Amino acid sequence: MPQKIKAVVSYGVGQGFAPAEDIIIDDPIGAEVLVKIEASGLCHSDLHLVQDDDQLFQFPAVLGHEVSGIVEAVGSEVIGLKPGDRVVASLEQVCGHCSECLRGNPQSCEHPEECVRSADEPPRIKKLDGTPLTQALGIGGFAEKALIHMNQLAKVNDQIDMKQAAVIGCATITGAGAAINSAHVVPGDYVAVIGTGGIGLNIISGARICGASKIIAIDVFDNKLEFAKKFGATAVVNSSKEDPVEAVRRLTGGRGVDQSFEAIGLAQTARQGWDMLATGGTCYFIGLAKPDSTVEIPLHPGNVLVPQRGFKGVWMGSTNIKHDIPMYADLVVEGRLNMKDIVTQTITLNDINEAYAQLERGEVIRSVITFS
Repeated sequence: MPQKIKAVVSYGVGQGFAPAEDIIIDDPIGAEVLVKIEASGLCHSDLHLVQDDDQLFQFPAVLGHEVSGIVEAVGSEVIGLKPGDRVVASLEQVCGHCSECLRGNPQSCEHPEECVRSADEPPRIKKLDGTPLTQALGIGGFAEKALIHMNQLAKVNDQIDMKQAAVIGCATITGAGAAINSAHVVPGDYVAVIGTGGIGLNIISGARICGASKIIAIDVFDNKLEFAKKFGATAVVNSSKEDPVEAVRRLTGGRGVDQSFEAIGLAQTARQGWDMLATGGTCYFIGLAKPDSTVEIPLHPGNVLVPQRGFKGVWMGSTNIKHDIPMYADLVVEGRLNMKDIVTQTITLNDINEAYAQLERGEVIRSVITFS
């Protein structure tokens, strides 16, 4: 039967996150899985969604997409998951049968709508008065429970800390995946990472796992840069104190980097990522930018054609969640992927606004909601 749960509802752009309230969650149908949430991470993308009108979904909505939990119940069409399984969710919505999915590019699925209920079906979640609530990105993780399509869930090992597991579902697959799957960093590469939040630190970890010989972390907070060394940064640059492009050139003997990763979402830093590239290098843009952002790149042959530079957007680290999420979880348990230091603090549902304020001030890397 449908049940009452606590959740944080967002009522519109600029209105932040309201105090936790009771809502109704439906029973799983079809390929849906009811997950009792153990931990839910505060990714900056959710803050972006309540600050900027990208028109990605309708309010009121329950946000939150970095989720780990325990399977409580499954729909009649669910395959590969059962009650009691430990799972991690991803906002990557995958139909599993379109041309992109069959080509091995599930992050570019052509029919993500198949992972949510249709308009003629009852809503997965609603207010007590019956008003439907948007389950943002098919997850709605700022709640005690969530109904999630089986294709947005991956089973993980029983040894991983669930707070750390939650962050794998976005920050790790996006960051480490950008280095491993998208950029294909190889031993000896020179890498620069602009922005050392949860995603940036995972890019650094991914580049280290791949064997990059130089990993340059760039940020405006000295405490975060020092922290980046724990994840594999071999050098750090405070871009509020020196020009990051000049610093990267100095640190690489004038060569530049093979891959730069922009993990903030700003036009200025995206251009810096381009300007610090070596011959044949590529700038990977990962940050979620404001809708009106633009980057100007001179197209003369000496800037693009002859040095053979590239600029590429990366979505969700080119991730196959059924394969990659369990792999990252295993690496965490084996001590080969640092997730312990990313989770700065645990909070409650009603602490979300303050925790995001702390994130913007550079005081935390990841705050994680827990329910025990």
